[in-house]
Order: sequence, then C-alpha cells, then structure tokens
Amino acid sequence: MQAIHTDNAPAAIGPYSQAIEVNGFVFASGQIPLDPKTGTFVEGGIKEQTRQALTNASSILKAAGTDLAHVVKTTVYLDSMDDFAAMNEVYAEFFSHPFPARSAVAVKKLPKGALVEVEVLAAK
Repeated sequence: MQAIHTDNAPAAIGPYSQAIEVNGFVFASGQIPLDPKTGTFVEGGIKEQTRQALTNASSILKAAGTDLAHVVKTTVYLDSMDDFAAMNEVYAEFFSHPFPARSAVAVKKLPKGALVEVEVLAAK
C-alpha cells in the first residue's frame, strides 16, 4: 500500500491521503473544487466546480502513474440534484467510452460548502 500525494491538487483537509495505491488500483479521496494554488473555491457555479473537482482528481491520478482513461468507478456527490444535468455536461468532457461505472447522489452538505465532490477509483 502506498500513499499518493501531489501539490497539483488540494492537500488533504483532514487525516486522510489524497489517494492510496494498492493491488494495481488507485483509490482517490473525494475532490472538492479547491484551486490547489490558492486553497479557495474556483469562481462560478456547478459547472466550474465540477471542472475543478475533476481536474484535481486527474492530477492525483497522474501523480499515481495513471489517468482518467483508466477510471473504473466514480461517485459524484451533489449539494442539489437540480445541478445534475449541468454536472453531467462537464463530466462528459472528462470521460469517454467506455465510461466508468458511476453513482451520483445528493447529500445534505459537502465540505466547505462545495456544490460537488467527485471520488474516483482507477486501474494502473
């Protein structure tokens, strides 16, 4: 088991790793739309936040030696299901066929008041 870290994604804001690699898989922690350079949310709404969350996930996978093309499962947490279509539009910019398996759920509240959080599981 190996912890993965990159400065190109936000540092963990708690007692966890950005990702863990084990048995040929990379389990990335959920990514919220923090700009890793400023530590603040990107400006804009759900589309901009989704784009940043997925960019953060991509940076972590790159540090682990893989990429979004090797993602087998994602979980998307939304502050509101009213944002599902807009999130999905941006999500489609990051993934192509065969698309990873995915769950998308609305939750009561996300860390730091984010509109979206994305978690990925990738093969190496």
